[in-house]
Amino acid sequence: MIRAVAPKPVNVLVAKPGFTVAGLAALGVRRISVGGALARTAWGGFMAAAKEIAAQGTFENFARAANGADLNALMSDAERPR
Repeated sequence: MIRAVAPKPVNVLVAKPGFTVAGLAALGVRRISVGGALARTAWGGFMAAAKEIAAQGTFENFARAANGADLNALMSDAERPR
């Protein structure tokens, strides 16, 4: 498909595992979108932690949480004009 539409760019929406940025770039993909996949990933983590608390009364999933310093750095970078 990429060759068929060249020189027009091909964009790919990645919603499931199985692809890599390098692999798509090697195919000639010019733009990769993830749609709502990052939000669904975050909700998956939320649901796993909530189920653990309800079922086991433990908080082990919290070990996977982002720390405040990393989140602050991310938000600071996002606010910087490019």
